[in-house]
Amino acid sequence: MEIPPSHYPANRAAGAVLHYLTYQRGSPHRLFEMGRVNQASLEDIPGTGHKYHLKFEVKEIIQNGSFLNCTAEILYHHGDTPIAPEIHYTMEEEFETHLKEADNIFYNRIQHLSEPLETKKIPDNDGNVPAEMKPIFNLAKVASGYIVWQNSTENTWYNMIQIQNVKQVKRNDDYLEFSYEVSFHDIASQEIIPWHMQVLWHPQHGVKVAQNSRQSK
Repeated sequence: MEIPPSHYPANRAAGAVLHYLTYQRGSPHRLFEMGRVNQASLEDIPGTGHKYHLKFEVKEIIQNGSFLNCTAEILYHHGDTPIAPEIHYTMEEEFETHLKEADNIFYNRIQHLSEPLETKKIPDNDGNVPAEMKPIFNLAKVASGYIVWQNSTENTWYNMIQIQNVKQVKRNDDYLEFSYEVSFHDIASQEIIPWHMQVLWHPQHGVKVAQNSRQSK
């Protein structure tokens, strides 16, 4: 069944795909933005759930890349037990080559700090993000893609809006580890939701959310 591509259900489903893509491909210096949804349809699968078939635009925003076409399917399972939606997507073209030098510089800077990094309120209450904290915020955005993917339903539309607190955790291996307390905004309900994320990152191996939990308000 065709559904209007400009309407909420199509954009919410495409947004979940975007977060999944960001978690897979993002870094402290690589984030993605959704453009227009050009085509959308909904398939009812009896006994399983709803599958959305989507065609929409995505671009890399830090290097201000061009919008590229993404074709995706997202299956929301029905039932009493929460299950992360199944997502499959293909890009008609590949994104421009990721400039990894900035990631490596950031990685080496954090590795050689005399004291573990710790800070609060990114962005601040006026919406400002200090330049040196942008990679820390971007890393949280990438990691939040995992949270959104794992917790998305047909009734949610999550977006991470602020780091309340972040602390670097010293490790004995090559990974960087950060303990994040962040806030999500659910566009569907207008609810602000606190969440904890324990995030690992290495420029050669990408982002991994080691632990996460929704927090009480």
